[in-house]
Amino acid sequence: MDQRNVTRITQIHLLGFQIPLSIKFFMFFLFLLIYCVTICGNLLIIILVSYSKSLHSPMYFFLSQLSICDILLSTGILPNMMRTVLVKKTIMSFSECLTQFYSLAMTESSECLLLTVMSWDRYLAICKPLHYSLKMNYQVCCILVILCWILGIFLLLTYSLTISNLQFCGPNIIDHFFCDFDPIIQLSCSDTTIARLEATVLGFIVVVFPFFTIFVSYSYIIATILKIPTITGRQKVFSTCSSHLTVVFIFYGTLACVYLAPNRGQTQTLNKLLSLLYTVVTPMVNPIIYSLRNKDLKNAIRKFINNFSRIHFNKY
Repeated sequence: MDQRNVTRITQIHLLGFQIPLSIKFFMFFLFLLIYCVTICGNLLIIILVSYSKSLHSPMYFFLSQLSICDILLSTGILPNMMRTVLVKKTIMSFSECLTQFYSLAMTESSECLLLTVMSWDRYLAICKPLHYSLKMNYQVCCILVILCWILGIFLLLTYSLTISNLQFCGPNIIDHFFCDFDPIIQLSCSDTTIARLEATVLGFIVVVFPFFTIFVSYSYIIATILKIPTITGRQKVFSTCSSHLTVVFIFYGTLACVYLAPNRGQTQTLNKLLSLLYTVVTPMVNPIIYSLRNKDLKNAIRKFINNFSRIHFNKY
C-alpha cells in the first residue's frame, strides 16, 4: 500500500471564487439576494399551486416539485458559498463534503428526471389531448414524482458505494465552491478508473437519455403545433411549453458542459462559472421564466396578492 495512505483526509478546504477584497461584500450581498429571490420565488410557486384551484393540473403539480428541487439545490450551495466569499476559504469535514455532494447528486438527478416527466406531460397534452386526462391523472402524477425521487436516491447510493471503496490521502484543497464529483475524486490516491467510468455511465442515464427523450417529445410537439392552421393558435399552444423548453436548455446545456464535455483546455474558472449556472442561476430564474411566460400563473399571482391585500386591510 502506498505510504501516503497513512495520512487520511479529515478536513476539506474549499477555495471558492478568488474574489478581490474590494468587492467581497458586494458579492456576498449579491449571492444573498440571489438566495432570497430563489427561495421566495420557488416558495411562491409551491404556495400558488396549492392555493389556486386553476393550477390544480399535472403541469403545475410537476412545476411545484421542480421548485422543491430548486430550493434544495440552492440551499445546498449558496449559504456555504457566501461564507466562502467572506473568509476566502471554507473549512469543512470530509464527511460534510461528501454529504453535500450526495445531496446535490440526488437533487440534480431528480430534477433531470422531473424535467423529462414534464416534457412527456406536454407531449400528451398537445399531441394526445383526448387521452390526456386518462393517462395523466393524479395517481399517475404521484407515481411519476415518487419514481423521480427514488431514482435520485438510487444514484446517491451508487455514488456512496463507489466513493466508500476509495482511499483519500490528499491534498485536502478543492479549487471549487462546492464538493463535486471530479474535485473529490482528484483527492483519491486509489485507482479511480472504475469510479470515473461509473460516473460517465450514470451521466448518460441521468443527463443524455432524459435529454434525448425531451428532444423526441418536443419534435412531436413542434410537428403538431405546425399543423395548427392559425398563427394565434400556434402561439397559444406553444406558450404552454416554451417556459419548460427554456429551462431545459439552460439546465441540461450547462450540465453537459460540466460533466460530459472533456475537461482538457477548460480552465477551472470556466468550470466554476458553468457550475454556477445550473446550481445557482437556474434555480433562481426557473420561477421567473414560468411566471413571466404563463398567463395562468400571472392570474394566480394577481388573485393571491389581491386576496392577501383584502384580508390585510380588513383587519384595520
